[in-house]
Formats: sequence, structure tokens, C-alpha cells
Amino acid sequence: MPTLHGANLSPFVRKVRVALAEKGIAYESVPTIPFGASPEFLKLSPLGKIPVYQDGDFSVPDSSVIIDYLERTHPKPALYPTDPKLRARALFLEEYADTRLVETVAPVFFQRFVQVNLFKKPADEAIIKEALEVKLPPVMDFLEATLGDNAYAVGGQFSVADIALTSPFVNFALVGETVDAKRWPRFAAYLSSIHQRPAYKPIVEGDLAN
Repeated sequence: MPTLHGANLSPFVRKVRVALAEKGIAYESVPTIPFGASPEFLKLSPLGKIPVYQDGDFSVPDSSVIIDYLERTHPKPALYPTDPKLRARALFLEEYADTRLVETVAPVFFQRFVQVNLFKKPADEAIIKEALEVKLPPVMDFLEATLGDNAYAVGGQFSVADIALTSPFVNFALVGETVDAKRWPRFAAYLSSIHQRPAYKPIVEGDLAN
């Protein structure tokens, strides 16, 4: 049985967990945190990051690479559009989510959850304030405009873009934050809808129970 190394509350690990659930792939989970990675783990993930996916004697790190591998080995249901332009759009939105979006919301989660619970230090409210009031609004404005009135981010069908764009907001909710439905109503409705998918909902509920 394949093995997924990582921490469930990582948005990148969650990306892979949702992809595995959508595709109905059974796997074993090995709890792993990126802090102080062991030499053994660094052999699997040279950058010391999670997740890592092991399939028999093959292993690969990085959520985007893992999901692409899953798509090639378990093509149904598809998580990438077949049209080249739509596929490119989905890949860009995945990259945007993994970089700009995570960089924006992660500091709030890190300060309120990791800093307090793992490092036993008080949250830095200045970092949180800057993230919420300065960095987040332009990101949300972009997502609201990009989504429009569509149910899915790309091509009218669920894709890797939807997984990537919604995963970080589970962490956001875990530390008491929500998307302002008055300011960004379309994205707020979209987020709720994606999180309610049969394969996604149990993952969201389980992570929020932490």
C-alpha cells in the first residue's frame, strides 16, 4: 500500500490527501513534521519538505509533483483539464495557491497555532495584522475576480486548482478566521461548496477537529 509522509495540517499534505480521496486511492499515513528532519527523511525529501509519497520502491516529494504522478497512475477521475489552455490555467492557479496564497495566510496559522502550541511562544500580533489587513485583500480580490460566478476555478469542472486554492483556508478556519462573505461573496460561496464535496468534507472536518 502507498505511504504518505507528512502532517495533516499542512496545506500541501492536505492537497495530496484530497487528491487521493477523490481518486479513491487507499494509503497509509506516516506523521512527519518538517522541523529537524532526520537523515532518513532527507533521503526521501532532499529539500526537507512535506509531503513525500512512497509507492513501492518509488518515492517522490512535493505536492504538485505527487498529484501529477497520481494523475498518470490513476487517471480517473481526472484532476487536470485535457484542453492545453485550461490545463495551463489550472497549473498556474495551483502555483499561485502554493506560493502567493500560502505565503499570505500561513503566517496567521503559524503565529496562532504553531508558535503557541509547538514552540510555546506568544503569537506576534503585528505579523497577523499585516497578513490580514495588508497582504490578504489583494490576494482575495484576485481570487474573487478570477472565479467570477463559476462553480469551479477552471473549465467548469473540479480540478487540482480547486484543491490548491481551498486547502490553505482550512488552516485559516482552524485559527478562527473566515473569508469575508460580504467583501468576497463569490469566493466565500465557492470555498464552502468545494469543502462540502463528499471526498473533501471528511478531511476538512477531521482537520478542524484538531
